[in-house]
Order: sequence, then C-alpha cells, then structure tokens
Amino acid sequence: MAGWVLSECGLRPLPLVFPRPRTGCFSNNNHNKIIRLPECKSGAVVRSTDLSRRPIGLSGGSRGRDWGLKVSAPLKVPFIEGEDKEAEKTVLNGVKAVNDVGDEDDFNPGAPPPFRLADIRAAIPNHCWVKDPWRSMSYVVRDVAVVFGLAAAAAYFNNWFVWPLYWAAQGTMFWALFVLGHDCGHGSFSNNPKLNSVAGHLLHSSILVPYHGWRISHRTHHQNHGHVENDESWHPLSEKIFKGLDDITKKMRFTVPFPLLAYPFYLWNRSPGKQGSHFDPRSDVFLPNESKDVLTSTTCWLAMAALLVGLCFALGPVQMLKLYGVPYWIFVMWLDLVTYLHHHGHEEKLPWYRGKEWNYLRGGLTTLDRDYGVINNIHHDIGTHVIHHLFPQIPHYHLIEATEAAKPVLGKYYREPKKSGPLPFQLIGNLIRSMKEDHFVSDTGDVVYYQTDPTLFGSSGKKSD
Repeated sequence: MAGWVLSECGLRPLPLVFPRPRTGCFSNNNHNKIIRLPECKSGAVVRSTDLSRRPIGLSGGSRGRDWGLKVSAPLKVPFIEGEDKEAEKTVLNGVKAVNDVGDEDDFNPGAPPPFRLADIRAAIPNHCWVKDPWRSMSYVVRDVAVVFGLAAAAAYFNNWFVWPLYWAAQGTMFWALFVLGHDCGHGSFSNNPKLNSVAGHLLHSSILVPYHGWRISHRTHHQNHGHVENDESWHPLSEKIFKGLDDITKKMRFTVPFPLLAYPFYLWNRSPGKQGSHFDPRSDVFLPNESKDVLTSTTCWLAMAALLVGLCFALGPVQMLKLYGVPYWIFVMWLDLVTYLHHHGHEEKLPWYRGKEWNYLRGGLTTLDRDYGVINNIHHDIGTHVIHHLFPQIPHYHLIEATEAAKPVLGKYYREPKKSGPLPFQLIGNLIRSMKEDHFVSDTGDVVYYQTDPTLFGSSGKKSD
C-alpha cells in the first residue's frame, strides 16, 4: 500500500544526504534569497500570505523537480537593527534580554531571550531536517494495520471484558492517525505536497477531521503561538470575554471532563471570541484562494460520514457505536488533553504576549514538552513540542534528537518535562490544577499571565499577578 501511494504521487526514493537549510531559505534557482518573517504589529495576525506562498527547497538530488512546500514557521530569523552578533544579550522590540542562559537566579520567563532563532537552528544536526517519505509511510502502514487488527479482534470476541480495553486502545490509535495527518499538514511528512495532501486526507477524514480546514487554522496557531488575541486554539480568554460568559459556559469550560470533549465543537464554531467554521470556506480563518481546499476537505468529511451511516445500516448502530463511536470520543479526549497541556498547566507562571512584546521566538518559548510514558512512541513523540512549534518542518522521528541538541541554547527557557510512569496519569493532575487556576488574562498589558476567578468554584484559588 505504501509503495502504491508513493508511486501514485510520483515520488522516488530520496538521496541519502541532504544539506541542511542554513540561515536562509534556498531554492534551486535562487541561492541567496532570504525569506524574513515580517514584524507583527499590534492587533495584526500573521496570515499565510506572509510565509507560505514561497517555496522551500532542499538542494541536492532534486534538480529539475519542484519540491515546493507550504510550512507554518519562518525559516529566517528577523534580525533587529543594530544587533551586535557577538553580544548574546540581544534587544528585541526595544526590550533588553536580561536572562543569561544558565542563570540560576532572577529568571524571568517573560523577558526576551539572549539568543536568536538562528542560534537554535544552528545547534540542530543537519540530518534532523531530512524528511524520509518511506519512513513516514511505514508509520501509516503500521498504525492502519493496528487499527484494523484491533477492530477485528474486538468484533470477534465481542464481550464486555474486551470492549473497554478496545475503546482505550483504539481511541489512542485514532489519535496516532491524527498526529501523522498533522505531520502532513506541516509538510514534515515528506517534501511532496501531493503525497502530503493524499495521506493527510485519508488519515484525517477517517477520524472526521476536515484536513485542509484544520491545516490552515493550525498554521495560524503556529504563526501566532503565545499571542493573546491572534493565537487560534486554547488561547487565553481576556477578562472582558471571560466576564461576559454565562455561568453555565464558565463551569463547562473549566470543569473536567467537559473541556476534553471540545474539539468537534471547535471545528464547527472555533473558540470563544472567534467566528467561523472549519467546514465553511467563507470563514475568516481562510483566505479566498483557499476555498477550493476547504471544500475538498469538507467533501471528504461528508463522504466519511456517509460511509459511517452506511455501516450503521449494515452492522447495526450499536455495533458501530462500539467499534467507532466510543473510540472516536477517546481520540477527542486525547487531542484536547495533549493540545491543552502543551500550552498550559506548568507549575510556574508562563507569559502570554500581545502588541510589540510578541514575536515568533518568544511565543514559541511558552510551549511545553510533556512525557507520556509508553504512549510517546504510539503517538509519534508529539510530546516533544517546543522544537516542533519553533520548527514544524522537522519530522517527528527527529524531534527528540533535535530537542537534545537545542537544550544548551535554550537554557532555562526549556522546561524539562516530569518523567512519566508507563501511563501518563500524572497529567490529569496538571489538567485539573490548570482548570482551577488559569481562567483569564488582563485586558491590558503586552506581557500578561493567567489570573484566577476565586468565585468560579466557590473557593479562593491562587491568583497570578
């Protein structure tokens, strides 16, 4: 199956060695053109026209072929005018970086870091940037085989001892399929856009996710991570929006398990304070020239929904609920848990930015790595999230090595995740604590931290400054 998909996409085996992109973005025809991330002015959202309209190429072994890719991160660090390259204490947006890497005292996570994005990139080994489509497809084959194997085994035994075990395992595998489709959306699956699109649609449609609709909004999330207003998912509510919510909405948003069931509703309605749908090409999260992509993914979603309805008639609704319905909601809970805890729930206060204080690097440094025990391998090391957010074009199978290489540069801006047992039950405590404490941020200020509404649960909680 893998060979067929790859051949259909016109993909040949990659050469063994690719030179790593350096400080710029090189194509086969123009080796000196640098793509810079434009300054994000207050209130402005970085849209796809800023970054993703230019092709990214890897030289060597691909001459005469267009390996153009759309990615969701800048590949060139914006240098600040007057920056002294030899001085590691940089000035960002007029604010002097005060934290030396390795300083033990007076560390301020909201201060500009004393390193640049290019410094992190330079620390990552060359081969970590190489995408192997055969290896990526091998993960797809593995996960699809496990999904069908689990379903066949559960249907064969068909008893109430097996079903709960099946739901937990299959829901986790649905989540693994999502992560592979997520790699397709970032272009880290392969250098072939057609292969990424075909694999992404097959993977995401099978679990009722509109591939392009999600891909585009997720790109917005990466390009604006850590920004109070412009981030796309799990961004903080401003105090004004929070106080405007009715009591039932507040309780459901901050009471487990309701937040873990949010994803399907987010696909239809997005987050509080934002409008539009991932299925509607007229939504303001999309550009006019992306309408065809959105309609294509919505059509694939409808086809999968129709298939599930047909299977309900063929196998019976109860059997389909057991085989697909319950695992789907386990997958949703995995997705909401992981995506929330990669941006919330740390023991120390983490900043959110707006206005001139925000930039791509500072926003990315607010993300968190998490350890999921034996699940790390199953869901393709998605817990190595910091480097992924800064460089989403790195394949998932190189993220651990890239993270280890970047740690000396990141210093205390990298927060070592707590070691998990075989199963990550400790993260449930992180989630519950965050839900009790992280309610809203101030309407004013360009560096803000979560605050607590002490009346929400009828008791006083810790309140951030």
